[in-house]
Amino acid sequence: MAIDNLKYSLPERTTMSAPEKWKSSAIVVRLAMLAIAVLLVNHHSISADDDVAAVAFGVGYADQDITPPSGLPMWGYGARHALTAQGAMSPLMARVVVLQAGDEKLAIVGTDLGRGPTSSMMDEIRTALAEQAGIQHVMISGSHSHHGPVIELTDRVGFGKGTFDAAVNYAQELPDMLIEVILAADAAAVPAQMGVSHRTDLTLNRNRHSQREPKARDPMLTVMRFDDEEGEPIAVIANFAAHPTMADGKDLRYSPDYPGYLCAKVKDNLNAGCVFMQGAAGDMSVNPPAEHRGPQLFGELLADHVLELAEGTETSVPESPSIASKVDSFVFRSRINFDDPLVMLAFSAAFFPELAMNAIEEFKQGLRAELNTVLLNGNLALVGGSGEFFCNHSNRLKERSYVDHTLFFGYCNGHSMYFPTIEAVSEGGYGADAPVSPVEIGAGERMMNRALMNLYTLLGKMDPSTIYGPESDKTGVTP
Repeated sequence: MAIDNLKYSLPERTTMSAPEKWKSSAIVVRLAMLAIAVLLVNHHSISADDDVAAVAFGVGYADQDITPPSGLPMWGYGARHALTAQGAMSPLMARVVVLQAGDEKLAIVGTDLGRGPTSSMMDEIRTALAEQAGIQHVMISGSHSHHGPVIELTDRVGFGKGTFDAAVNYAQELPDMLIEVILAADAAAVPAQMGVSHRTDLTLNRNRHSQREPKARDPMLTVMRFDDEEGEPIAVIANFAAHPTMADGKDLRYSPDYPGYLCAKVKDNLNAGCVFMQGAAGDMSVNPPAEHRGPQLFGELLADHVLELAEGTETSVPESPSIASKVDSFVFRSRINFDDPLVMLAFSAAFFPELAMNAIEEFKQGLRAELNTVLLNGNLALVGGSGEFFCNHSNRLKERSYVDHTLFFGYCNGHSMYFPTIEAVSEGGYGADAPVSPVEIGAGERMMNRALMNLYTLLGKMDPSTIYGPESDKTGVTP
């Protein structure tokens, strides 16, 4: 506000009582102080350097190779049991966008892994990022590639130690690798602008579970584009839902599957970073055209659609840059009795004993799940769930969230196995039955309802005290 825009007048009377004189003098003093404050603010804004401007809205990108050494058990297919990896088809990557709005920072991380980091890994990552860079909001998703490493093994005999020491070592090193690349993206942040586009006419995924017609499907491809002040692209985030299971399961080499090829082509063509964030893919498989079968051909086809959306997306500096979030932790009942020795035998046979031991120890006290709800700039919702959510969870959330754009990230900040819809459980089948979906029926609906309430409280449309009750603390973490 310039000084010539300050309009004021004093009383026109020439004769004033003592109280009136004092009141008039006080007005003059206050106006003089206001004028001085305006001068100081204007002087500061004129002399401020780019670093100060970056505080309003900034974006940085970084990526890093996180491919493990050979010899680790591979994640995703139970039929492999404890067979170990024999090299890599392509590198496994972690790709990061860090957003800054004022004093708040959000890290969005897409990895070529089967799942999000374990709870203990997330604790380590969050603590380090908060202490070293003031990053308070973190969303780390696995693409759900079935050609990544097992990351759940721990340093105890019977849980990994002594049998799969290389896998235990990798699990211990993974948080540091993710912290490193997130800090690199934060350090690369520059003043930025952004835009979001989506389309819903693609037929590149299909429902692999339901027999009901019409089969539920989430066709939405969403692209977030981030540019620097000159309009040059920094990075894009692509959000789509489809299982990355196109690489041959018998091939015991690490592979990012189609998301890796998608990101590589976008990066080469746009000369900017690309982060793939998997959606609610619990019941979504790829649906490639005949001429685009295979992970590379399909990934590059999807990349063409990402590039088309990105090139048509107009970017601008957000009018009111802001980042607000809430993290909810749930403990759900299990449909399986994990204290039953027969369950241990069944899980050990289906996977392998060390992996089964870690899973059962985690689940027998109840299935813990994490929900992240982020409101960006007051008009963009990012919701992340720690498991394989069926697509109608995402579809219904998008229908009910009254913001410009809503994105759902699956396999985010953990992995609590499948979250089918209630009607999917009624159909039964893989992904809906208890052995791979031990969580209580209706858990996914409860989490999506909470996400919706979170959004409306963050928007100021609901009073949080009437929703969360006394168990919700100031940090937004619900026990």
